[in-house]
Amino acid sequence: MNLERLEKNLTDNIKEAQLKLGYDNRPMSLNYMSTSLENLLGVPVTDDVLSAFQGYTLPRLGELAFRPIKDGICITIPAEGTSYVNSLSGYDFLEALIKKVSSHASLEEVTAVFGEYSDNFAVEESDSEEFDLLVYFPDKCPDEYYYCLAAEPCISGGCHVTYHRFIREDYEEMFSN
Repeated sequence: MNLERLEKNLTDNIKEAQLKLGYDNRPMSLNYMSTSLENLLGVPVTDDVLSAFQGYTLPRLGELAFRPIKDGICITIPAEGTSYVNSLSGYDFLEALIKKVSSHASLEEVTAVFGEYSDNFAVEESDSEEFDLLVYFPDKCPDEYYYCLAAEPCISGGCHVTYHRFIREDYEEMFSN
């Protein structure tokens, strides 16, 4: 059971929201599909597994709350946990990516951010209607996520690129033929 990987994913998602929206010292709820939780944990999700995860993260994130949702679980992190995540460093790449995406940059400019943080990154064109490029770091440095970039049409105010990020297993389940 990989409790560390789930905690890292949870903190990464909280940090991403904080970078995008700001930190407001409140609890945060995140919805996870059961398949994603199983991919992260490496085992089926049961009450015992969630209890073990809660105990594992208690010193850092406080007492998590779990609520079933359709096809998954909503995890609520208390304010003390979001405060802990706000204090974490090591998110320079994600911060730069979010800043570039929010600046109405082109797809090429957004992709260039990956090269600023590693010489070892992959760019694959997509045949999906949902996104244009898949970009990731094969050696998982600075992170393990698969980024699906989509370029929206350029208008007078500039271009707009959106991204969605996935763990490898979720990406493969969603987009592999």
